Amino acid sequence: MTKHLLLGQTLGFSGNPLLGDWADAVDFDSAGGVLLEGDRIIARGSGAALRANHPEATVTDYGDALISAGFVDAHMHYPQTGIIASWGKQLIDWLNTYTFPEEARFGERAYADDVAGRTLDLALAHGTTTLTSFCTIHPESVDAFFEAAARRNMAVVAGKTCMDRNAPDTLRDTAQSAYDDSKTLLEKWHGVGRASYAITPRFSPTSTPDQLTALGALWAEHPQCLMQTHLSEQLPEIKWVQELFPQARDYLDTYEMFGLLGQNGLYGHAIHLQEREVARLAEVCAAVIHCPTSNTFIGSGLFDLMGLAKSALSIGLATDTGGGSSFSMLRTMAAAYEIGQLRGVALHPAQLMWLATEGSADALKMSGEIGHLGAGAAADITVLDLQSTPAIAQRAMRAQDIWDAVFPTIMMGDDRAVRDVWIAGKRRQT
Repeated sequence: MTKHLLLGQTLGFSGNPLLGDWADAVDFDSAGGVLLEGDRIIARGSGAALRANHPEATVTDYGDALISAGFVDAHMHYPQTGIIASWGKQLIDWLNTYTFPEEARFGERAYADDVAGRTLDLALAHGTTTLTSFCTIHPESVDAFFEAAARRNMAVVAGKTCMDRNAPDTLRDTAQSAYDDSKTLLEKWHGVGRASYAITPRFSPTSTPDQLTALGALWAEHPQCLMQTHLSEQLPEIKWVQELFPQARDYLDTYEMFGLLGQNGLYGHAIHLQEREVARLAEVCAAVIHCPTSNTFIGSGLFDLMGLAKSALSIGLATDTGGGSSFSMLRTMAAAYEIGQLRGVALHPAQLMWLATEGSADALKMSGEIGHLGAGAAADITVLDLQSTPAIAQRAMRAQDIWDAVFPTIMMGDDRAVRDVWIAGKRRQT
């Protein structure tokens, strides 16, 4: 099997830089190398040593570009690609004005195919090698996404979005059809190639107790699967949940009481959490997903990243396309930094890069497989040009260390900063 050696500045992690001293968790080499064989990384270390020990390897020398694990987007909505950056609405109005009319189109397979392919190509162009997506109620939308990902050999997570109330008639299923469709799709796709299925109630306001019960039962039958939903995104939403579920202790309880709280749960946004909710999420080892561009774009609030990290919660980072306003995980890291500043915390570039790679992989229970620049991991790699535009280059020229060079790309970079992307050991052809 052919070996391929990538040379450049390499950045990996040996721990979680949100906990303790970030410097203790970083593995950086200014003259590093990553050795690939087939679809796997088989070694990372000194570039010169790897080159000497593996003279048979084909070499790609990226100079002073930064070689990182591919970015992992832990929460997005591929059906909303076409409505990204739509003006002027908060959550409920956003759904009714933009999201639901667009999602109604995904029963047409050709349309779903077109958007799925476009979404994945936009993600790859921005250095994102794994997407975690909500689909629509239409099984066709799920098939379209997984098939498009398989053609690109991308690791993805997705599921049929289930809703049987508080949505247009064209986007409602039932408790039984949600269970049946989700089970059929799960059995068809989960573990096939690089696909993982996620049981997907949109959020408790759009599912009746009967539907939540059915999806909880399906998860109990397939606990190895992920379950993704939304939690405590906006204050009016939380008030609505209280009205719909007066017996619930809090928003999280509307999932817990129906069997939808667990270790493989992914809870998007999680901005306005109560102490009990934080404690229960941590107790069951669930993950919360930070969606910073979305949280600012539709006015949701300021995610408490460091507070939740100190509570031992697993935290992923996500674009939340199309409520999120960018396909770029660089822009998403920048927004996370800005939200941190508003909460009085200046996140270090190492912490931001970890969130976009190792942190999101951990949230998806895929640590060591994706988002990881180390031996045994899938060879999903993003190479960043740290001087991709004149504005970034003039700032990077003043850099005193690698972090001083990386930070301007995080704050000002876009797809032009992505010099190369490797998927499962193969260089992406653009």
